[in-house]
Amino acid sequence: MRDRTYKNIPQPQRNGQGGVDTGPRNIELDIQNPDLLTPPVTDRGTVPNLKFSFSMAHTRIEEGGWTREVTARELPIATTLAGVDMHLNPGAYRELHWHKEAEWAYVLEGGCRIGAVDQEGCNFLDDVQKGDLWFFPKGVPHYIQALEEGVEFLLVFDDGSFSENSTFMISDFFAHTPKSVLAKNFGWTLEQMENMPEKEKYIFQGQVPPPLESDRVVSPTGDVPRTFKHRMHAQEPIRFDGGTVRIVDSRTFAAATTISAALVEVEPGGLRELHWHPTDDEWQYWISGFGRMGVFASSGLARTFNFQAGDVGYVPFAYGHYIENLGNEPLVFLEMFRNPLFEDISAMQWMANTPPQVSADTLNVPRSMIEALPKTKRSVVR
Repeated sequence: MRDRTYKNIPQPQRNGQGGVDTGPRNIELDIQNPDLLTPPVTDRGTVPNLKFSFSMAHTRIEEGGWTREVTARELPIATTLAGVDMHLNPGAYRELHWHKEAEWAYVLEGGCRIGAVDQEGCNFLDDVQKGDLWFFPKGVPHYIQALEEGVEFLLVFDDGSFSENSTFMISDFFAHTPKSVLAKNFGWTLEQMENMPEKEKYIFQGQVPPPLESDRVVSPTGDVPRTFKHRMHAQEPIRFDGGTVRIVDSRTFAAATTISAALVEVEPGGLRELHWHPTDDEWQYWISGFGRMGVFASSGLARTFNFQAGDVGYVPFAYGHYIENLGNEPLVFLEMFRNPLFEDISAMQWMANTPPQVSADTLNVPRSMIEALPKTKRSVVR
């Protein structure tokens, strides 16, 4: 007979309310999402789903690696940005390509070589490692090739409807161009083009690239005026009692003209303070740890979501929210915006810089509590 003791199995019960879920159910998902199964009493009403895991996304497997994406098709609320998780085996290529959207990237593991040529014929070539960023403006052709340890990276595009499966690839372009035209354009013979691919190559295996200097090509118009690479982890973080924040936008990474980001590390027991973003939706990628995000959508509507490594979160513009570390290790995540500048508003800083009696009267608390608040932004608290 089925065991009905349900010992150590989470149940939708709180303070004498709710009851036992006898199934059928996915217990593993309930364990991962305790604040969905048993929401805090502060949750209320219907708020759109703001979470989707890359583990639930379709994986495209290719000769030299794999890729999967979370876009507005997987997470309909995410209209401003889309994300791609990609792995390349040692030496493998993400082939020469371009797209209608700008590309912002964060290296999760390993390293790769990235190259691009802009509209003036200026070129860019460099190697990136774990913690580095790159940014390619829309329409600028580029490629990615894994170094000897292979690479996994996150790509973020400034359109929620973007799909990695519909980029412009040079192999696909040439396969759909008459060879007579290619011959006339490049000065090639038909015999020289006999082995050209008949369809896109996308991700394919190659050899580990040689030392960087031996791969460089000197363009008559020189290098790109602004580097497409940024070493995020080399940037000095802003330190708070409960963790650190590294902010990268067009002020620190001039090439990133459409996407800004913050890398947030919250210590155990810490909190990404109550805040909101005044101009743009927030797209999140959770790198490590376990935590929860509470979101306030106005009109008395609120909902809480749990997150762990590989999850994508989304917060519509102006929604108040916080993020709390529920685990025993640092909680690390990226928050990204379709805006060249990073901007947020701290509830604490707002209250501290408002006449204290106004906040005290509004919240029914002693004036001294308001006067004790710091007047500078804290971002991460404990």
